[in-house]
Amino acid sequence: MEIDLNQVVKEGERVGYCYGDCDKSGGGSGSGWCSLSSSSSCCSSTSADSSMSSSIYFELWHACAGPLTSLPKKGSVVVYFPQGHLEQAASTSSFPCFEMPTFGLQPHIFCRVVNVQLLANKENDEVYTQVTLFPQPEWGKKKLDDNGHADAGVEDEGTEGSASKTPQMFCKTLTASDTSTHGGFSVPRRAAEDCFPPLDYKQQRPSQELIAKDLHGMEWRFRHIYRGQPRRHLLTTGWSIFVSQKNLTSGDAVLFLRGEDGELRLGIRRTGRPRNSLPNSILSSQNVHLNILSPVANAISTKSMFHIFYSPRASPAEFVIPYQKFAKSITHSLSIGIRFKMRFEKEDTAERRCSGVVTGIGDVDPFRWPDSKWRCLKVSCFTDVANLE
Repeated sequence: MEIDLNQVVKEGERVGYCYGDCDKSGGGSGSGWCSLSSSSSCCSSTSADSSMSSSIYFELWHACAGPLTSLPKKGSVVVYFPQGHLEQAASTSSFPCFEMPTFGLQPHIFCRVVNVQLLANKENDEVYTQVTLFPQPEWGKKKLDDNGHADAGVEDEGTEGSASKTPQMFCKTLTASDTSTHGGFSVPRRAAEDCFPPLDYKQQRPSQELIAKDLHGMEWRFRHIYRGQPRRHLLTTGWSIFVSQKNLTSGDAVLFLRGEDGELRLGIRRTGRPRNSLPNSILSSQNVHLNILSPVANAISTKSMFHIFYSPRASPAEFVIPYQKFAKSITHSLSIGIRFKMRFEKEDTAERRCSGVVTGIGDVDPFRWPDSKWRCLKVSCFTDVANLE
């Protein structure tokens, strides 16, 4: 399934997601969970129904992608780093980066964003995106002021649109009991009341059927019951089939999201970073990664568009950066000994903040990519602060 991001919500307009870094106390059940609502702004669409459905998909996609994932806006100017693109390819290949041809590309390629599509891999449910770029080398020649602003043409990053109500969401880190073929999925009471339709508690055994769509639009049916001593919310019939077909294991996270119209969506976020997030069809089309930069070189020479695929969960780092962010970074003087603070995401999906000091400045690959700003700083981190709120 795919969606045109630019007809739904612009980048930067979302807050308050759960990304699997759930409360490990889990009340009396011993499971990790959290319940929250998120907020964003939506652009106009051809119909209210399609806009609402697309907005829910957008929210769910980002929840599955991770807390630090950001995407460029359509029409914006960005800087594409071929080195980063090769790093992503090398993470799923037997060929290291230095064996992949560069095709004579510059380390920084200035482009205009033509389109962004949010996608999900049917093979493993990992999310990825296709970004269409149009090379605009003239942006590399523009003069910058002290604040990193070009002499014309680029606006500061920001949010647009009006705020609207957004879906309720909860995620839970699965326990061994949740993934057992003989058990069910235990849902925290507050999460069930926030995200699921209300049960009729006057019944002796309150129950209902839930229908939830995943990122591919496939419907999953679950029996939601309220029983036991003490009573608790459970998903029974249909749950073991979902666990089996999605190959879920203890430690993976499941996300449920309910839109304004009551539509349920669900996604998964596997524990640890995947080795391969892109579909095999895409990987094979890149000829075992050796020609991954060939379409880029051809687009520059013919002044045409090119497509890149970015996997936020598998990629070591983002390699399409907003122009303003890049410009500000090169106009700020850095030296060895400067202290810094940064956010990062760990294998357990938790977003953390660390501080450290710059210990070196230089090209990571001076022979193939001279004067590149990609990974040009060597740092030493000495503080790992607790999870971000």
